[in-house]
Amino acid sequence: MHTIEPQEFECQGFTCRFGPRNSEWPSRVQAQVIACIAAGLTHKEIAKLRGCSPRTVSATASALLYYLNAHRAAAAVAEAMRRGWIAPLLLALMISSITPDAPALRHRQPTRTRTPYSASRLIASQRGSEGV
Repeated sequence: MHTIEPQEFECQGFTCRFGPRNSEWPSRVQAQVIACIAAGLTHKEIAKLRGCSPRTVSATASALLYYLNAHRAAAAVAEAMRRGWIAPLLLALMISSITPDAPALRHRQPTRTRTPYSASRLIASQRGSEGV
């Protein structure tokens, strides 16, 4: 059996592979849309980048979700990476290997905007001020 070699291009920090119709590879448009979704762009931003309507991007994204058998965009991106449709550029991988102790995504602890009060402390402080 003859296997089709995909073509490659770069989009939003990802190497994207695409092939002809009726192959195991996505079309160039589908590869670009899934790479943009992986980069965190909204449908409106993808449409502006591609020069098309956000509805067109939504239709392409829906077709990708169906084809990849995913219910969410994150699952579709993971499946596209597993199939080799998209891959992060080598530069990001090299930087992460230089500093292996630094986490890739730092979790920022939430800051409190209000001071927590308990009802018993509030009542005790009010009773204390009444007795004076």
